[in-house]
Amino acid sequence: MSQWGCVSAANLSWQKSSTTVDIRNGGNLPSSCFQLKSRKMDSLAFGYGEFLARGLRIPSSQAVGRRHKKGVSPLKVVCVDYPRPELDNTVNFLEAASLSASFRSSPRPTKPLKVVIAGAGLAGLSTAKYLADAGHKPLLLEARDVLGGKVAAWKDDDGDWYETGLHIFFGAYPNVQNLFGELGIDDRLQWKEHSMIFAMPNKPGEFSRFDFPEVLPAPLNGIWAILRNNEMLTWPEKVKFAIGLLPAMLGGQPYVEAQDGLTVKEWMIKQGVPDRVTDEVFIAMSKALNFINPDELSMQCILIALNRFLQEKHGSKMAFLDGNPPERLCMPIVEHIRSLGGEVQLNSRIQKIELNDDGTVKRFLLTNGNAIEGDVYVFATPVDILKLLLPDNWTEIPYFKKLEKLVGVPVINIHIWFDRKLKNTYDHLLFSRSSLLSVYADMSVTCKEYYSPNQSMLELVFAPAEEWISRSDSEIIEATMKELAKLFPDEIAADQSKAKILKYHVVKTPRSVYKTVPDCEPCRPLQRSPIEGFYLAGDYTKQKYLASMEGAVLSGKFCAQAIVQDYELLAARSQRSLAEAGTR
Repeated sequence: MSQWGCVSAANLSWQKSSTTVDIRNGGNLPSSCFQLKSRKMDSLAFGYGEFLARGLRIPSSQAVGRRHKKGVSPLKVVCVDYPRPELDNTVNFLEAASLSASFRSSPRPTKPLKVVIAGAGLAGLSTAKYLADAGHKPLLLEARDVLGGKVAAWKDDDGDWYETGLHIFFGAYPNVQNLFGELGIDDRLQWKEHSMIFAMPNKPGEFSRFDFPEVLPAPLNGIWAILRNNEMLTWPEKVKFAIGLLPAMLGGQPYVEAQDGLTVKEWMIKQGVPDRVTDEVFIAMSKALNFINPDELSMQCILIALNRFLQEKHGSKMAFLDGNPPERLCMPIVEHIRSLGGEVQLNSRIQKIELNDDGTVKRFLLTNGNAIEGDVYVFATPVDILKLLLPDNWTEIPYFKKLEKLVGVPVINIHIWFDRKLKNTYDHLLFSRSSLLSVYADMSVTCKEYYSPNQSMLELVFAPAEEWISRSDSEIIEATMKELAKLFPDEIAADQSKAKILKYHVVKTPRSVYKTVPDCEPCRPLQRSPIEGFYLAGDYTKQKYLASMEGAVLSGKFCAQAIVQDYELLAARSQRSLAEAGTR
């Protein structure tokens, strides 16, 4: 049986004993693809190439969840990159593309607005990018010395990168996908096979997969993936879960929105879904979506994710960025903003929002002593930072008062470099199903820039983290190693008697994405505030993708759209301010 894979390689060769067989010119094979017709091959190896990794084990579908037979070598593939899925003709992608185009085609402003934006995360960058497309002059202020906000990353003394989080780009992120296309950086996404892979706590070292067949449309491909997996859920459990989901399928968006008042656990009990469905699948999903457990997470969040993933053929397909987010994603946005006359300033932390006598914003005062004035002001920081800087005059306004219920969730991101190449892993995101860990990946294999031929670097999300955020790094690493010993029983021991830690980085975010608990949906604000000339952006603001990179980008587009729509009002306000200043 033939197996196909596409690889990120300039030089591809098959090495067996001392003979090297070059298969770069493999007849009619697609470019950068290989075809395997024999399972007796020991491995695929590559010649020199900066993007290559070695020794990753990906079992065939027949071997899923089983250990390999004694004496039979597993199929090993290297840095498998799948072609970009066909997203461009989906309804959501076209809708996102239309919104992007509206900024470029909007009438050029007679006098461009100077829009001062606080926060250079994806929400702030998106706001600035689309305002610049519409002919305005954004000034983006970032408190830290690094771009990205919740996708920030830093380089250590060895030149290795460590990140704020483990970031996955889904096919169901139409505004993010459009953004990559608009910047001409589609090739920076490394698409993986269309699967969701879960560790098996009761079978240490083994995994269970949900494989989405390419030949089936949505939602049949998702249904098939669920039905084919018999290791995590029994047939009776699948049937009961399907019956429980019927109201959501029949009731549509109104039903989904009505479930905001229930936690995942409460909803499952109400629908008669067995507890094992929650334990086997939705604990992992809840932690991956919002870093909290099903007894806290709003069921609306799960239903929205299922809707996106199951209604779009490639919705649940995942991609990794090919390197660190500040340089590979954020800098192209900054370069685009600057090319259109906008500005981006780092190390510009806001100390105070100073108001005019009428309660509107006069200027932003920075901790470095500078005062920044503009025609329009946007806060694109996390909601917790906004609440800290909210002027006293605004706190009782219902629009701002509702923000009290929106609180960022603590999360910890961990990077561990080991002294060897770990084998019990995949070129993919993995759901750990651990009580302490959410998801993880061997970034030395999944990400081109982080490639290493001899060592693994695991990046892991430690969640829920509320009880751990104040603990020492060494305590967190010790607990992580105990969990990794279960995931890698043959390779990792808690006492490091097997794989040894070369170094690690622990990145704590005490307040990350807003905690999607029941009844917080009505508290999410629109991007246009009741204060004339003041707007909000951020994944906590009103948009349909909740707390995610997609939500952040879409919130920025909505914020920019509101400012463009209000141009006449804002321009007149600016003229009045100038006139008043001239009479003083």
